[in-house]
Amino acid sequence: MKYLIKSGRLIDPANKIDGTLDVLISDGKIDKVGKSLNAKQAKVIDAKGKIVAPGFVDMHTHLREPGREDEETVRTGTRAAIRGGFTSVCCMPNTEPAIDRPETVDMLRSAINRDALCNVFIIGAITEGRGGKKLCDFKGMKKEGIVGVSDDGSSVDDENVMTAALKEAKKNSLIIIEHCEDMKISGEGVVNKGFISTKMGLRGIPREAEYERVKRDIELARQTDAAIHIAHVSCKESVDIIRKAKQKKVKLTAEAAPHHFTLTDECCVTYDTNTKMNPPLRTKEDVYAIKKAISEGTIDIIATDHAPHTDAEKDVEFDFAPFGIIGLETALSLAVAEFIDTKTMGWNRLIEALSAGPAGILGINKGSLKSGSAADVIIIDPEKEYIYKKELIESKSKNSPFINWTLKARVSHVFVAGRLVMKDGVISE
Repeated sequence: MKYLIKSGRLIDPANKIDGTLDVLISDGKIDKVGKSLNAKQAKVIDAKGKIVAPGFVDMHTHLREPGREDEETVRTGTRAAIRGGFTSVCCMPNTEPAIDRPETVDMLRSAINRDALCNVFIIGAITEGRGGKKLCDFKGMKKEGIVGVSDDGSSVDDENVMTAALKEAKKNSLIIIEHCEDMKISGEGVVNKGFISTKMGLRGIPREAEYERVKRDIELARQTDAAIHIAHVSCKESVDIIRKAKQKKVKLTAEAAPHHFTLTDECCVTYDTNTKMNPPLRTKEDVYAIKKAISEGTIDIIATDHAPHTDAEKDVEFDFAPFGIIGLETALSLAVAEFIDTKTMGWNRLIEALSAGPAGILGINKGSLKSGSAADVIIIDPEKEYIYKKELIESKSKNSPFINWTLKARVSHVFVAGRLVMKDGVISE
């Protein structure tokens, strides 16, 4: 099947393209990019007034399969990804059982091949059972297709184990994605420690729990000359540590999630458990620091940390609710509100942070509209307003603090390997 996308504003940061151009898709690949293209027997899509971009890549998605299919599945999670413009996602290994050996990687890959609507890349665990004690078989898991390792949801507490993990990841050309949290400091906290936690009468999570672990892990990466990626950065101290380390040429990248540059801990005062996440929502000063860091590139990319939980799990007292919210379907709109509408940064940087940036960190051939590459393409209507309604959410879980918000910027069309999987906002399987 051939498709010709006409007259859109084509933004392809990987190839330094930003202009009104046409895109010809043929046999699942990008055939040509240029002006006034024509092609016989091609279906024409008019993209005038819209943005044409590489499909987004999310480095941090929880698909919950295997083990918690009541929260999310490969099929429902990738439907949510498509709705948000993500043509590739990385599924995190904190499943039941954990993705911690070649056999479980193979099992998950079978489910992906059967049910996924978009590209799904697998992140393996760093340690067996994510217990922080014994390293997983990085080499064996890589043979089965993993692109990185993480004990996400947990940090590797033992410094010797983390050092060994960095060395083994380097040996196998894998990126370590580190959840930075010192549980000895965070303890049983549930919100950011400060005025709001005191006002609410809830146990606080000190910011030191994050930034002290960020500092330690960056130093270990420096000592081993290994690459490390810091997940879901939430506080200004972490930003400062990352900025200084980058100036010293440590092999370091970092991400932030939309909720951490959109919301503050003041949102928690309603005791809405959809504002409970780990790391927690912080202060206005932290939000400002995160936004500045993304715009300047200190924080390299935006990742959703899409974390589905059922209504029953969230409909309990704040102390007992699980951490996390869904994020695939709202990431673009929230970023547009916080960066584009405020003129904090332009579309080029935003699309880079959502596509070419994460693809480059992972070392995968995505996030580009270069001729001959897989046709993972999205069309964005930048002015389209919509209300984020619970009943229209594609994710199996509905745990979002953004429900009933009026948002702007909507993906209208999505191609995955040249297949039109969403047309005018309607997903086809």
